[in-house]
Amino acid sequence: MEACSDRRRTNQVHFHIVVVLAALFLLLSFAVAANAQEQKAPVWTPGDTLTTPGPLAQNLSPKLDRRDLKKAMKLVADWQLSRMAPTAQVDWTWAALYAGFIAVPEKVAGDKYRQAMLDIAEQLKWQPGPRTMSADDLAVGQMYMEQYFLHKDPKMIGALRARLDTQMAAPAPADPKRPLWWWCDALFMAPPVYADIAAATGDKKYLDFMDRQWDITTALLYDRTKHLYFRDASYLDKKEQNGEPLFWSRGNGWVMGGIVRVLKELPADSPLRTKYATLLKEMAAEMLSIQGKDGLWRPGLLDADAYPLPEVSGSAFITYALAYGVNEKILDRATYRPAVEKAWAGMLTHVYADGRLGSIQPVGAAPGTFTETTSYVYGVGAYLLAGSEIYRGVR
Repeated sequence: MEACSDRRRTNQVHFHIVVVLAALFLLLSFAVAANAQEQKAPVWTPGDTLTTPGPLAQNLSPKLDRRDLKKAMKLVADWQLSRMAPTAQVDWTWAALYAGFIAVPEKVAGDKYRQAMLDIAEQLKWQPGPRTMSADDLAVGQMYMEQYFLHKDPKMIGALRARLDTQMAAPAPADPKRPLWWWCDALFMAPPVYADIAAATGDKKYLDFMDRQWDITTALLYDRTKHLYFRDASYLDKKEQNGEPLFWSRGNGWVMGGIVRVLKELPADSPLRTKYATLLKEMAAEMLSIQGKDGLWRPGLLDADAYPLPEVSGSAFITYALAYGVNEKILDRATYRPAVEKAWAGMLTHVYADGRLGSIQPVGAAPGTFTETTSYVYGVGAYLLAGSEIYRGVR
């Protein structure tokens, strides 16, 4: 009996120990989770679709004069600014929006948007995204660099430069179909940051690395007959319903935007200028030949009849690049200025009275479904980049 009693007492002690340990484990788990929640801001939805939209804007003029451009940009920018995430977001979707906001000229209330972006950068402590080798997680650096060029504060670029140094020191990926920038839209996310850092520091190694990686991606994804980029190597053999190769408008718009943002930071005497200007000319000529009657481009570039709606985010990036090419005399003004006018007029037909910009495809990797009311932050960023570049060219 005593042995049985001892065993019971021993079992009870063991039971209590297990209970205490389990409680401690749970408390520790809650503490870790709470700390992680404090350290990592929640991801905020970058877009949505309305089922019952309000009326379209009726008071926006497609005329390319500064007053009308200002009105059209402010309506959309102010709508988006009122719908920002409650905590600063670092991912690529928001980064493209930040690039658009900070590009808005000061005479279009750009000071307000720049201050909003400065507040976001401070919240993010000037850090890139968490994935060390990801082009997407560098995209926010474009806004940091624009702030640096305004304020010349070294803290704004320290972490970003360290990230680039880490990437450059890493071994090359082993899979030739998965290089560092293995998807075409990465050419908007990362190369401009390398060009910006090179301009800020005067260190040519950043341009050399950027140019080498761009060439690797181009050799893999650029069709030198169609003058368009496949989204990634898995799309090399994919076809549209009409038998044409599948080229995604947004992906190619991102590429053209990337070319612009590299060119604008290249030194005037850089031997790289001719190559990137030539690439812009090739892509621009293709885009001109397939521009829709409404001024915009469909999600799949070479089979417009297969898509009921134009895709505004890709169209806006393309317009941004065309406007830059005209402004910098890379593209013939008489040929391309009408295309810019037509594209801007087309985008305005997708602005709602409250400022929502619609007909923007959600996050994806190829043409997908969306409606007239679908709005995503990167589309607004591209729209603001396009409007700002058009504004720059108006005297």
